[in-house]
Order: sequence, then C-alpha cells, then structure tokens
Amino acid sequence: MIYLPLSAQQIAYFNTFGFLKCPGMLADQIADVQKAFQALFNQHGGGHAGQAHDGKSRSCIVPFADQSARLSALLDDPRIKGIAASLLGEDFNYMGSDGNYYVGDTGWHSDGWHTKVKHLKIAFYLDDLTGDTGALRVIAGSHHVGDTYAEALQKELADPVRTWGMEGRDVPAIALNVTPGDILVFNHNTKHAAYGGGNQRRMFTMNCCQRYPEHLIHELKDYVKGYARFWLDRAYGAKMVETATPERWVHLEQLHSNDGHLAELTREAKKRMTEPSRG
Repeated sequence: MIYLPLSAQQIAYFNTFGFLKCPGMLADQIADVQKAFQALFNQHGGGHAGQAHDGKSRSCIVPFADQSARLSALLDDPRIKGIAASLLGEDFNYMGSDGNYYVGDTGWHSDGWHTKVKHLKIAFYLDDLTGDTGALRVIAGSHHVGDTYAEALQKELADPVRTWGMEGRDVPAIALNVTPGDILVFNHNTKHAAYGGGNQRRMFTMNCCQRYPEHLIHELKDYVKGYARFWLDRAYGAKMVETATPERWVHLEQLHSNDGHLAELTREAKKRMTEPSRG
C-alpha cells in the first residue's frame, strides 16, 4: 500500500487534542478540486438538480465526493490516504462524504460520540477563513470518552448561555484559520463550531473510521441506518465504486458489504419525509 504517513508527533497531537491541521497539503491540486466541487453543485444545486445555492441557508449534498471521479480519486492520494492510515490503520474504512455551502453560524456539536471505533473527518475548505469569518473552531481534548472534562462538555455545551452565561462564540476554543489547500482533520467526538461566517463558505469532507471488528458489525449496520435520511439506496455513490482500484476497494469493502438493509430503510424514510435531509 502506497501512502505518506503522518509523523509520530502529528499522530500524538491528534490523539491528545482531537484534531490536526495540515497546512498546504493539497495546494498543488486545489484549483482542480475547486473546479470539481463547483461542477457538482452546478449539477445538483443544494440537493435539487438545476438549482443554484441561494446564499440564505446551508446547502448540503450527500454523497458528495462519491459523485465525482475526480474527487473520489482523493481517497487514493498518498497524502489523504496517509492521514487515514496513520490514524486508523491501513485497513481503514471510507464512510462517505458530504459537500456544503455553509451560511451563518454553526453551533457547538460533535459528529458522533463513538466509544469503541474511532471515526474521523477529513475536511477540505475551499475559501480563506479566519475565526471571525467562519473558520472551524475546536475544543482541544473534548473527544476523550469517559474523561471528566469531555463528558461535562458533552452534557453542558449545547446551551452555553444557560450553562456559563456566555454566547457560543465566546466559548474558549481554538480557531483553525485556513487557506485553500489546507487540510483539517478531527475526531468525530471533538466539539466544534463556526461563527461569523458569510453565506458562501465552501467545504466538503471525507469520513473514515477504523475497520469494525466482527463482533461489532451490528454497530456498523446501525451506523448505516443514518444514511436513510438522505434517501440513499447504497452507502456509496456510483463514481466512487465504478472507479475503485483494488487498493481503494480495501477501504470500501466492509461498508459496501453491510449496507444491504439501507434501501428498505430509505423507502420507509420517503413515506415520512417530504424531501431528503440537507445536512
């Protein structure tokens, strides 16, 4: 397997603090990536074919990178693969992608609270952002399940005004300023938010996790249930699968083999929902 591993210091930093910034890691490809991002949004709009982003509300497309051969190929890039392999193991799972035009603030939250299998998000930001203009803010160390500090945040951070008498934007945190080509990585458990941003913030992600041990396959299938709200029959988009090399398939096989129940769940979701989830 060909990949560029993270350093021991980078791995230790991520495991301790729950996030990592890789400045300029994809700078040599960013113009091409921005072009591919825009092509998908021009095709799908905010999830509605032919509709441009209106600048008034968040637009989210799921799956995202999976619908572009160019963006799917990022999973094969030695640098991107190196992040996931270094932090999750060489047999890591690719767990899907979302593409976004963000608008306004995003309150404090985690993308999961995983206790047994490590999940992370690789985030590609396509605009210059600072802490005052919508850059990702993170709370270091907030990902450690069972830790007194992290567990307190898990319970109390949802309403900082009630808990501490402060607005969300004033919660002590680290703002990860970015320029296009930077890569941000964070544990799904890590508390994060964004404040002060405009209405055209472009970002997409690739989610990955450790390979599930056989005795936890039922938990992987439970995770897959969450895809039904996006009205997906399979966890991956067609381009991701159609263009997969044997090397990429290592990272697709486990999820692809355990999403057979998704189509029926999506049929049930369509009875309850007027349109698929947008984020």
